[in-house]
Amino acid sequence: MLEAEKAFSFNCYMVASVERFAYKGVASNLVTYLTDVVHQSNGEAAKNVSTWAGLTSMLPLLGAFLTDSYFNRYSTIILSSFFYLSGLVALASLARFPHGKAISSAPIFGSLYLISFGLGGYNPSLQAFGADQLDEEEDGYASSKSLFFKWSYFGICSGSLLGVSILPYIQDTLGWELGFALPAIAMGVCVVCFICGTPLYRHKQCEDGGRTFGSLISALRSVTRKFIGGRTNVASGNVRAIELELPERPIESDIGFVTTPDKKMDIATIAWEVFRLLPIWATFLMFAVILQQPSTFFTKQGSTMKRNIGEKFQIPPAALQSTINLCIIMLMPIYDSILIPILKIITQDDKGIDTLQRIGIGMFFSITSMIIAALTESKRLHSVHPINICWLLPQYVLLGVSDVFMVVGIQEFFYSQVSGGMKTMGIALYLSVFGVGGYLSAILISLVEMLTTMNGASSSWFSDNLSKARLDCYYGLLAVLSIMSMILFVNIAGHYKDDKIDSPNTTMK
Repeated sequence: MLEAEKAFSFNCYMVASVERFAYKGVASNLVTYLTDVVHQSNGEAAKNVSTWAGLTSMLPLLGAFLTDSYFNRYSTIILSSFFYLSGLVALASLARFPHGKAISSAPIFGSLYLISFGLGGYNPSLQAFGADQLDEEEDGYASSKSLFFKWSYFGICSGSLLGVSILPYIQDTLGWELGFALPAIAMGVCVVCFICGTPLYRHKQCEDGGRTFGSLISALRSVTRKFIGGRTNVASGNVRAIELELPERPIESDIGFVTTPDKKMDIATIAWEVFRLLPIWATFLMFAVILQQPSTFFTKQGSTMKRNIGEKFQIPPAALQSTINLCIIMLMPIYDSILIPILKIITQDDKGIDTLQRIGIGMFFSITSMIIAALTESKRLHSVHPINICWLLPQYVLLGVSDVFMVVGIQEFFYSQVSGGMKTMGIALYLSVFGVGGYLSAILISLVEMLTTMNGASSSWFSDNLSKARLDCYYGLLAVLSIMSMILFVNIAGHYKDDKIDSPNTTMK
């Protein structure tokens, strides 16, 4: 392994871990801050958290496009870190307002969206820049790439574990000012450490750089027309118009990328690569909606339960989110060292199970989690005395198991399905699943609120009085919608090959 690879292997995991510590320190308990300090209702706070999380995951699409077209990944990481850190500092400053007073939400969300803007460039660029450190010419590149994503996610989960277990306790007991200041300090250290490794990094430039926004829009229009049927011309600024006839079998280079005859991807082919992934991308959205629950309604559920350990200590409701990260940290080594070797013997396949099979297993566990959550909430509603918060652990554990299979699978799938100069866009497609999922979660909450109060009902499923709320019905609804998504996924997945880079013949049938 080259010196640059060693340097970034360590730096990537550390930087990703610290960044997740900072982000989770804000996101995990934000719903409590909005209800207790800003005095928003449960439904409004959940919608605001979901919308903010959605935008945070959507902006990487714009960040990836700008990075691949105009900037390089290293510069984008540095610039976006400045915005990210500024938002964290602003949020910590606003937390100095007295607890007993409701404060304006405008400056708070201004700070939060500044964090989102910074993450828009930071997240896709950091992961793609990390993968750039691997040498594609070396033997075993595919397995190295898979290990990179697995252990990068392991580092992310380690940081998340610390963020959701330590910071909610500090915020609930020592105050929000310190609870928000620590993520800002951590992010500052993170940026300095990343910059220190600069001399050892490998910098890759996109061979098909120089794309403009106008040319991308033209390409998307042309691909849409082609998808409907017929020939079309693709105009790209000063580039000559190209008559594009998308073949049934794409022209392939020796490494499996879809290319034009001169082995350089034209803008229309790039747009087609993204366009063809949209059907399977849509089937992942309900999983993203489910992942919104721990930081919103799971946390509010926990606040109504018995949380005492001894006479003085109370478990912060948001701290149970650490169970998800703890499961991932414990299960990922088991997955690689025990489960995969067994599956290799059973399936007679070098990977044990392919990426799409891995995603499907993750979907199953996420659905099971929602069913268990509905049953647990039903028990809470019908119990005379408050039940122990440990009743929530099974639904958190199942989400952790689901993450081990699905999140890394989605990330690797999108990274592998796009070609050379589009790797940042591949990461952004993965992140956009959770962005759109956040918006979809907010829309579902609004629709359920509207439908459950139409006939003059005094409270919706998300009543501020959780003894009158019907979160069990909402979790059941999510389970049904997720089952429908899984059925659609199973039918669509057959049209995709598992790994475009490793399988030269990959295309959508």
